[in-house]
Amino acid sequence: MKTYITSIVAIIAFAFSVNAQEISKNAIGLRLGDNDGFGGEVSYQRYLNENNRLEFDLGWRDSNNVEAFKLVGLYQWVFPLDGNFNWYVGAGGGIGSFDAGEVDGTFGLVAGDVGIEYNFDIPLLLSLDFRPELGFNEDFNDDVNFDIALGIRYQF
Repeated sequence: MKTYITSIVAIIAFAFSVNAQEISKNAIGLRLGDNDGFGGEVSYQRYLNENNRLEFDLGWRDSNNVEAFKLVGLYQWVFPLDGNFNWYVGAGGGIGSFDAGEVDGTFGLVAGDVGIEYNFDIPLLLSLDFRPELGFNEDFNDDVNFDIALGIRYQF
């Protein structure tokens, strides 16, 4: 009986390891969402280990009223769902600078992240994520912003 249970556990463990989706070493692309008016961001992901990665996003805005940029860094935990689908959660922070005509300065933020991604058989990764950000600057960004974005990245 003990051998039977050990065999079942070994088969289940092997099945999960075979189905585990590996994340790429590097991925670069765009993250497109509203992002409190920042719009698109250039996005880079870097592999750390089999289930963890770093993500860096650089966003900018150039409108009639405000010119701004921000850099956000996130640590993400990636979990396989089914086939080529993964889901992930993350946390991090960022900094930025703005010029709103009469007022300019810098701001900081803390962010969370939760999303789902599809890893194609070609080096393409599509993702949809939700990122709440809490900003720290009373003149520009001092509240919670909710950002939903589509990510399109090339993996290498």
